[in-house]
Amino acid sequence: MGKIIAVANQKGGVGKTTTAINLAASIGVLEFKTLIVDADPQANASSGVGFEAKNVQAGIYECLIGEVEAHQIILETESPNLFLLPASLDLVGFEIELVNHPNREYYMQNVLEPIRNEFDFIIIDCSPSLGLITVNALSAADSVAVPVQCEYFALEGLGKLLNTIKIVQQTSNANLDIEGILLTMYDSRLRLSNQVVTEVKRHFQDLVFDTIIHRNTKLGEAPSMGQPVIIYDAGSAGCINYLNLGREVLQKNNMTKIAQEDKILE
Repeated sequence: MGKIIAVANQKGGVGKTTTAINLAASIGVLEFKTLIVDADPQANASSGVGFEAKNVQAGIYECLIGEVEAHQIILETESPNLFLLPASLDLVGFEIELVNHPNREYYMQNVLEPIRNEFDFIIIDCSPSLGLITVNALSAADSVAVPVQCEYFALEGLGKLLNTIKIVQQTSNANLDIEGILLTMYDSRLRLSNQVVTEVKRHFQDLVFDTIIHRNTKLGEAPSMGQPVIIYDAGSAGCINYLNLGREVLQKNNMTKIAQEDKILE
């Protein structure tokens, strides 16, 4: 059964979509079949792997309202073992449509459960808000990965997100776990970046991924080419960071193909 990981943070500009795309692509390159679900009306995850929303005939919105089934519209990307359930522009109105529906937190779960066994991992790129679409993603997920930019203001919203995760655990998904907090846009030359790393690790300890994503121009350039960074520039620092994150996620889930005894460094 595939594991569903939501990538969420209500603050924009923290590397959420970049993380969703490149974590999914890295896990795919590591020989695990992976689906990225674009649950953001901006559809950046779709364009980031080569599919513009204006050219998408049906996406996650049509699945959520029951017009199509997810397996009918999954797209194969040029990255190995990476598939996409795209966003369409109509998704922007879905939260309004959901407001008065019973069991409105479970629409995403109903879409993803029938295809869960077809993939090793399903990565959901959430919108930069704590609205109903994000709550749907958290209700459908097994865990949530939280990208946090290495800047002061990025820390302010982290408490709100963690509170939302607790509410979801209490109301609609008791099994939701925190996959990890990911520090992004790190610049070792900046004292503030180092202070944020220290503070986050002090407060959240084992919840913080060992991998840190450094500032890297290739990570910013790759989406404009419609490619994950591992396709755009496999030798870049950004690619290496996300490959390391992919390996760390696999190890945390006991899915690494490295023998346990080989992980121990003398």
